[in-house]
Amino acid sequence: MLVDVGDTRLHVTERGSGDLPLFVLHGGPGLDHTMFGSYLDALGDLVRLLLVDERATGRSDPSPPETWTLAQHAADVEALAAAMGLERYAVLGHSYGALIALQHAVDFAGRPAATVVSSGFPDARFLDHVEGELEAFEPIELREQVKSSWAREAHARTQEDMASIMADQTPFHFADPRDPRIGELLAEMGDATYGPDVLRAAATGDYGAIAVEDRLGGVTHPVLVLAGRHDRTCSVAAAQAIVAGLPDAELAILEHSGHMTFVEENDAYVAAVRAFLLSAG
Repeated sequence: MLVDVGDTRLHVTERGSGDLPLFVLHGGPGLDHTMFGSYLDALGDLVRLLLVDERATGRSDPSPPETWTLAQHAADVEALAAAMGLERYAVLGHSYGALIALQHAVDFAGRPAATVVSSGFPDARFLDHVEGELEAFEPIELREQVKSSWAREAHARTQEDMASIMADQTPFHFADPRDPRIGELLAEMGDATYGPDVLRAAATGDYGAIAVEDRLGGVTHPVLVLAGRHDRTCSVAAAQAIVAGLPDAELAILEHSGHMTFVEENDAYVAAVRAFLLSAG
C-alpha cells in the first residue's frame, strides 16, 4: 500500500498477524524492503511487519532530493504511524535503516514502544576504520571488486548499475566473503526497485552523517542494539557506544556474523528480537 506522509507517499508491505506493528527500515541508501526477503517472517506471530520503502526508493513515490535526510526519514516513520492510526508501534532498522531508527528514537523519544538498532552507529566517526578494513580484506580479487563497487556508487543511474554494485560489494558485508548465503540474499532481492539517485546523492554528499551520541540519554523507551562480531562497517565498538549512552538498552552480539546479521545467524537474530519485544511489553 502507498501511505501519504504529507509531501510524498511511502510504500509499505505488510506481513504477519501479530498485535504489535513493527516498522522495518531497510539499508542503503537506495535499496528497498526486499533486502529483508523472508528473513523476518518468523516474527509474524508476534508482530505485524510493516516493511517500508524509504522515500524515493523502492515503490515509494518520488520526493525532492533536499528531503533525503535522516531527520526527514525519522519524521516519515512518525507520519506513517499517524496516517495508519497506530497509537502503539515499534521500529526495527538495519544498516542505513538503523541510523534512521536511532534518529527517530532521539527525535521522537518515548513514541515507539521499542526500537531495534541492527548494525548501526551513533556518529560518523565510527566509520573512520572502514578504509583500513577494506585494505585488509581478503581475498585480494574481492577487495578490488568491493573498491570498484564503492567508486561506482557516485555514478549509479540505472537499476542495472545498482544490482551490479550490490552484487560486487555484498561479500564485504559477510563474515565469510565466500558464504553461499550471499547468493541467497541477492536472489531474495531479485525483485528490488532500487533508488540510484538516492545512492548517488549519498555517495557524493553526507552518507552516514548521523550525530546523535550526545542525545541518547534523552531516549525514554527500551532499545535493543544488535551487532555482528565481524562487521567491517558497523563495529561492535559503535554498538557499545550506543548502549552506553542509552538509559534502557541491551546489546546482543552475534558472534559468527558480519554486517548481515539477520541472514548470517537468522535463528539467533529472530530469537533476540522476539525476546526483546516480549520484554518490552
